[in-house]
Amino acid sequence: MTDAQDTAADSSLRTTGGTPPDDAGSSATEAPTPLLEPREGIPPVVTDEDALARVVAAFAAGSGPVAVDAERASGYRYGQRAYLVQLRRAGAGTALIDPVACPDLSGLGEALSGVEWVLHAATQDLPCLREIGMVPSSLFDTELAGRLAGFPRVGLGAMVEGVLGFVLEKGHSAVDWSTRPLPEPWLRYAALDVELLVDLRDALEKELDRQGKLEWARQEFDAIASAPPAEPRKDPWRRTSGMHKVRRRRQLGVVRELWQTRDRIAQKRDVSPGKVLGDAAIVEAALALPANAHALAALTGFGHRMGRRQLEQWQAAVDRAKALPESALPLPGQPVTGPPPPRAWADKDPAAAARLSAARAAVSALAEQLTMPQENLITPDTVRRLCWEPPKVVDAETVGAALAGYGARPWQVEQVTAALVTALTA
Repeated sequence: MTDAQDTAADSSLRTTGGTPPDDAGSSATEAPTPLLEPREGIPPVVTDEDALARVVAAFAAGSGPVAVDAERASGYRYGQRAYLVQLRRAGAGTALIDPVACPDLSGLGEALSGVEWVLHAATQDLPCLREIGMVPSSLFDTELAGRLAGFPRVGLGAMVEGVLGFVLEKGHSAVDWSTRPLPEPWLRYAALDVELLVDLRDALEKELDRQGKLEWARQEFDAIASAPPAEPRKDPWRRTSGMHKVRRRRQLGVVRELWQTRDRIAQKRDVSPGKVLGDAAIVEAALALPANAHALAALTGFGHRMGRRQLEQWQAAVDRAKALPESALPLPGQPVTGPPPPRAWADKDPAAAARLSAARAAVSALAEQLTMPQENLITPDTVRRLCWEPPKVVDAETVGAALAGYGARPWQVEQVTAALVTALTA
């Protein structure tokens, strides 16, 4: 038996955390059990090559899937690097690895090649794991499995409680994981995050199979595992919070210059950009276009706590933007590679707007019937692209080919094609 099975053997899904409809009529309502300590205690943190080699050997000799998790220092440090990696596998127990002290985990990644990795919200952790040499060849995403199975709450704590009947302590999820040494309560929390992950995977696999969705989930997991690293975001400064207030090109130039200056400082100091200068302050300066550091100091976000040298640094960025020729200023909005925003469709192409309305209604009804979020049934962007520029001849073959061309998985094509054909021809 696995960890949860030998403490709470139960073939039915519990309902404390909210589960999908059970055709068999299960109504288990046992009170959840707090999970306070890892089964074998808190393992020592791996901080040297000898200890890492022992972990690699142990996990290579283990059996079954491996639970994997990573902790970042979002909001505290620059970037999204991993500051702790947690693993658990039958026959190997739990390991906590410090990727700052052991920055190359490619040997561990190779030892686990061909092994199914179990992650919760895999797309969040895979980028930072890839940076340290850990890339799965196959995976099982328990959050995505919960979405496909129709669970209303898919956070790890809610899933473990609802499916396995255990309560995880989640008080340390947003702490600064770059802290060294890591406090014992944080390490306990980290170890518990992978304690029952494989058990959760096994229960969700059974539920997906019961609903006839297991093959769908496998296609989704394969797509995540085989996806290339994301391309760097174009013009990331445009995501500054409050940008909707900034309309003139000169003001946009100030936002860009302040954002880029802040990013350089944050990267150099290895702190979150928001700790250097807030988005609200950047937008405030762009709207005001202050003439000098004294005027800048009067703006929200540049108050009395900011030193003269800092103020002059930010004012220099404003001045650089103010000195740019008109041709070098950024244009409003971003280049659109796909369809225009849906709100503009009624004016630009009323027929396309009608197609989109019918398609959205069809997808919504089908998603409700299949008890899953609409965006997991088919992405909104795919629906928009199809409705904006449908095939010249609309039938199951052409629509299915178009969906596949936009990246839809075979199960999605199979499920939505008929409904979308009807919507496009209505």
